[in-house]
Amino acid sequence: MPEGNKNYFDPKVLAGIANLSLRARYVVEGLMSGVHRSRAKGFSVEFEEHREYSPGDEIRRIDWKALGKFDRYFIKEYEDETNLRAYLLLDSSASMNYASDGITKFDYGCTLTASLAYLILRQQDAAGVVTFSDRIEAFIPPRAKRDYLIQILHALENRGPGGDTDVGKILDEIAGQIRRRGLVVLVSDLLDEPAEIVKGLRQFRFKGNDVIVFHVLDQAELDLPFDGNILFEDLEAADLRVVADPRSIRTTYRAVVQEFITEMRKQCLDNSIDYQLISTTTPLDQALASYLSWRG
Repeated sequence: MPEGNKNYFDPKVLAGIANLSLRARYVVEGLMSGVHRSRAKGFSVEFEEHREYSPGDEIRRIDWKALGKFDRYFIKEYEDETNLRAYLLLDSSASMNYASDGITKFDYGCTLTASLAYLILRQQDAAGVVTFSDRIEAFIPPRAKRDYLIQILHALENRGPGGDTDVGKILDEIAGQIRRRGLVVLVSDLLDEPAEIVKGLRQFRFKGNDVIVFHVLDQAELDLPFDGNILFEDLEAADLRVVADPRSIRTTYRAVVQEFITEMRKQCLDNSIDYQLISTTTPLDQALASYLSWRG
């Protein structure tokens, strides 16, 4: 930890730390130093595949159902699995590059994702990362090795924000690639069609995954605090520009944004999905505490 700097959860402070690995370590170690650790959960085993019985194999591992079906003896093979397989999905589309002051949504989301990966691996669970825009940019499957964090950080550090948004399509695509149940964490500004986003999230729930959504927005996107004539530009469509005085639209704007947030929260609740709205001014420990609360 930086000496004399106790506020290592402050997004503005973290933005000044160029090394993503250090950022993640500061956040997680700072958080864990203030948390009473519960007894670590042990490992579970998951059925993997069959193989034919050989003399010396344990009788208790014979699959008697397979015997009745194939008239031969088969043994159940098992693969050691950690308690949790986490898929961390980070939106890296151009809209995530916005910042009214300090840290961009992408840098905030990147730090949150890296911190979650560090925390999950520290707990001896498996973490993987997917970055996406309107296509999958990187797919790092979950592993439980501590040194796997290097690969995850490499994927995050080598992807800057850019490209269009198509969250719903990407969620469908990723859901099709996940073969084992686990935890799916989406970190995104959700600036896409709500119905398509929810449809994509439902795919994960249908397959038995737990899902957490971190809805990351800049505080200015929530409040529209500007005064005077302002040029508003779509980060994903440069030809979409408009000049307006925020004072004339602020009330309506805030109502529309709140309606969108309320609907997303309701849709998530209806589908047993954890939803967390996070401003880029929110200290990182609060965001991670949401995960720890879910983890129990």
